[in-house]
Amino acid sequence: MKVAIIGAGWAGLSAAVKATGAGHHVTIFEAAHALGGRARALPGSPARVLPNGSPMALDNGQHILIGAYTDTLALLRLVGISPEAALLELPLTLQFPDGLGLKFANWPTPLDALGGILQARGWSLADKWALLRAALGWQLQGFSCADQLSVADLCQRLTPRIRAELIEPLCVSALNTPPGQASAQVFLRVMRDALFGVPGGSRLLLPKVDLSTLFPDAAAHWLGERGAQLKLGQRITSLHTQGAQWQVQAELFDAVILATAASQAAQLLTQALQDEPQNSGAEVAGWIRLAQALHHEAIATVYAWAPQAALPRAMLALRSNAQQPAQFVFDRGQLGGPAGLLAFVVSAARGERATLQAQVLAQARAQLGLDLQAVQTVVEKRATFACTPALQRPPPAIAPDLLACGDYLAGPYPATLEAAVRSGCAAAALL
Repeated sequence: MKVAIIGAGWAGLSAAVKATGAGHHVTIFEAAHALGGRARALPGSPARVLPNGSPMALDNGQHILIGAYTDTLALLRLVGISPEAALLELPLTLQFPDGLGLKFANWPTPLDALGGILQARGWSLADKWALLRAALGWQLQGFSCADQLSVADLCQRLTPRIRAELIEPLCVSALNTPPGQASAQVFLRVMRDALFGVPGGSRLLLPKVDLSTLFPDAAAHWLGERGAQLKLGQRITSLHTQGAQWQVQAELFDAVILATAASQAAQLLTQALQDEPQNSGAEVAGWIRLAQALHHEAIATVYAWAPQAALPRAMLALRSNAQQPAQFVFDRGQLGGPAGLLAFVVSAARGERATLQAQVLAQARAQLGLDLQAVQTVVEKRATFACTPALQRPPPAIAPDLLACGDYLAGPYPATLEAAVRSGCAAAALL
């Protein structure tokens, strides 16, 4: 088939790789002049320098992967990226600057989780027993619960320390939604795969290369070698049917995959609806309503530097509140970047860029004892959808030969790189 893919983020590129591998003729349209969507290197990043003159590459947000991201890791290998070379593998660690908190043991799954809980520093026996009892209950229930439950509802019997030092950081980092508003069912699925389901699923995989190098650039090279066309700087503003085909720009295609953000896909479909056959108009209108009903959460990444700044580990958890909003800090010097460069992540971010930056710098002084100079603060205002209880998400099939992919589509995962990759692979399989 002759296939148009609109959008060259991780979902669109995943769909392109799988569709090309299946023998389809693929053309990818991307409005921006860079690949990767919300997980890419910042434009001109290699030319940026720190105050001491050291070159640095910055991403549009600090991302992590975990061992449970099986489809993402397989796709990296397919396009020629070695995860072992490109990613720093560590045990799951949610320890704070004072050394307290959880660090998984270097044991097979799920013994690594058990060992980490039993050895967690600063947790009382009551804390550990409450968590073990809850985890056993979740496992006996098949990691399933009522759709309307929030993470706060699910974890209300846990101790305050476990909720504050484990559940909240895991929930906010995985679902980018506060526990009181986050879906317990999606949270349990993440916990199942990361902690109990996939061998090595809990392992942290921290990129040692910029995000464009990690997948988008390699995927584009792989696609180009196999005849796929990639058209950057081409924003698609309309879709039309021509008989049994779809017209994109002035070109006809047998099938179209929308790999844009939900709002952009809904805009395209709203215009296309008037040209849809009568028997699929209601289906398309229903898809649009689901996409437009999604709410979004922001993620901020504050890059800051000091000549001697260094962390005891590549990643630390931080104690966060409204005035100290960052949940995690990463030492980019341990991840292939220049020494002294740190990245602070504020999930479910609230407030303006300047306020967040000032709060994070004050948080670094208070919790790390570091006086840092801000380098750049990146705020993705619509980074993810709000992963709320009983949320209805749009399906991948929209109309005959019209599909969608993206981390917001119906599926078991929240808005993560793995969700984006899986949705792209699923869309290609539906061609």
